[in-house]
Amino acid sequence: MEAGFLEIVDESINLELNASRLYTLFHETFPEHAGLWWGLVVEEKNHAALLRSIKECFAPAEIFPAELLASSLQVIQKNNAELLRLIKQFEKVPPTVEESFRVALELEQSAGEAHYQQFMGRQVESRIDLIFQKLNKEDKNHAERLLAYMKNKGISVE
Repeated sequence: MEAGFLEIVDESINLELNASRLYTLFHETFPEHAGLWWGLVVEEKNHAALLRSIKECFAPAEIFPAELLASSLQVIQKNNAELLRLIKQFEKVPPTVEESFRVALELEQSAGEAHYQQFMGRQVESRIDLIFQKLNKEDKNHAERLLAYMKNKGISVE
């Protein structure tokens, strides 16, 4: 497997872990929404662990499903840099509730997260794809869940 692809896998793992860090910060900042944020923390960590396991088990055999990841290392690196900037900013000055949901929606609709979610929701083409989806079947559709939660709680980000 080419080195560039493995860099994308590693950066994608970092994206999941950084998302988890951001959601941990939201969990600590907004106790009234702690259940939602904690669920996302756990799921993002699960995504990172799944990607790490897939890399260790399947990348050497060159059967890693490329559709699982964004194709551009630069895009994922940009997303990670933005997440790290936001984490630093929010550690100094906590966001508003609306800002936390806006940021979370933007993250979940970003290239790195969107590829992951699209892969998890698509029709499987191989046994490998089916295994990945079954391993992670409950941890999908974050953007949809955020929007439904916001609607239920009357939270607007506009």
